[in-house]
Parts: sequence; C-alpha cells; structure tokens
Amino acid sequence: MNIKLSIVIVNYNVTQLLRNCLISIRNYIENINYEVIIIDNASADSSWGDLIPEFPEFHFIASKNNEGFAKANNKAIKIAQGEYILLLNPDTELEGFDMQHILDFADSKTDFGCLGVRMHDVEGNFLPESKRSVPDMFNSFEKLFTNFKKNNSKSYYRNDVGEYENAEVEVITGAFFLVKKEVYETAGGLDESYFMYGEDIDLCYTLLQKRYKNYYYGKASILHHKGESTVKDEVYLDRFYGAMHIFIDKYYKETKPLQYSFLKAGLKLRQKIERIKLK
Repeated sequence: MNIKLSIVIVNYNVTQLLRNCLISIRNYIENINYEVIIIDNASADSSWGDLIPEFPEFHFIASKNNEGFAKANNKAIKIAQGEYILLLNPDTELEGFDMQHILDFADSKTDFGCLGVRMHDVEGNFLPESKRSVPDMFNSFEKLFTNFKKNNSKSYYRNDVGEYENAEVEVITGAFFLVKKEVYETAGGLDESYFMYGEDIDLCYTLLQKRYKNYYYGKASILHHKGESTVKDEVYLDRFYGAMHIFIDKYYKETKPLQYSFLKAGLKLRQKIERIKLK
C-alpha cells in the first residue's frame, strides 16, 4: 500500500515534548497509511535516544551537526515516501482525529500549496501566527513597532479570518506545515540559507509565486508549546532578525526598492531595541 503521509519532525533538546508529540500521533492518526521520521539535530541532551525502543514503528535519524531547521527537514524528506509531507514541531501535540479530514480537504484542491491549522498554547490562547500575510511595508511596521490588534483586518496576522474558519491565506507556520512531496520538491524545499525562522514564510511565498494556494484549516487544532527549545539571547536575535533580512534581500531588494529600504531600516532598529532589552 502506498504511504499517504510522511510526518517529519526535527528534534533539538526537547525529549519529553517529543515523546508527547509522538504519543499524540500514535493516539490520533488512524486509518491512514503513514510514516514518522524524526531527525535529531545534534542535541546536547542524548536522552532522545531512549525513545527509539519506545516507538519502534517510527524512524529515527541522528545528525552529527546542527545545520539548522531547513537542512534537517530537507535531509529527512529525501527519504520520505509519502504523497504528503507534514512538517511538525516536536513541541506540538495533535488533539483529535482530524488528519483524514485535513487530507480530504487537501485532496479536493487542484491548486493545493500548503496547509496549516489552528494552534493554541498551554493556557488555551490562540496563537495568531497560525495564519499570516506575506511581510510588506505596512504590516511589518505593525508587527515590529505596535501592539495594536486591528479587528477584522487583513494585517500581518490575518484577523479578517476567524480562528475556527477554513480559508485561503498567504502564510502558515512551519510548526504544522502540510504539503505534497511533489509540490515541495518543485518549489525547491526549504531554503537552506535560513538556519532557523523565516523558512516557512519563504516557502509559502515561493508556492504563491508558482500559482499554488495556501490554506488555513481552523476546524482542526493542535497544542504548541512555543519556544521551549529556544533561549532568547543574542544568538536568537541574530537568527530571528537575520532570517527576515534574508527574506527581504531575496525578494524585495531588486523588485520593491522602497519597501526594501523601509523594511531594512525597521528590522535594524527593532533588533537594536531588543539587544538593549537583553542588557
């Protein structure tokens, strides 16, 4: 039987969260021919290896070096056999028997690019990055310099789309990123210029440029323990804001010089502010 779904998880120092994630997959995915590929990105914590005998039906890979999120996913996807690829963060947990409905929805779209679902934190708060717009001059200013939430507006966070709705959007998150393997490969996969952060925005934008459509599926929810493996230090700031610089250098420098200049200046200012906060 052909494999319908390959779930790819990149782990880094979050063994217990990964265990919970794998348990949720085992509990909630049924009647689907699927595989799970876990690639450890050279964790300092070797306890992830204890999960191998606990989940013998899943495939574990060890990387010798931490080369970043994009490279690890691309490496794992090369051996994936599924028609669909699901990039899934290790700090997420599935919460229901929604996967068949999600795959049916994806199968119904002839122009299917990618799909993300509704995410919430441990306190039940909706995570607005579940549905986003491509960064531009206006929504980036809102994101970088204001805490103002515009109701029912198409801002950086797609507030015009209800959190429980299914709708076409521009950008979803890499924490739960469903895409056909064939489409993923046609788009070139995740851009390995990004070490961490921004690669999901880039891939979504690439799919849009290739005339695919990206979807937010609000009828399914997952728990996302945000940033559990991330230390908010200068390395984090360099990677986070560096990813945004890669994106605008790649797409806006030549084609949108005004937006490019504005965004470069805004990112540099915001990063400087965040550096000051660390001291």
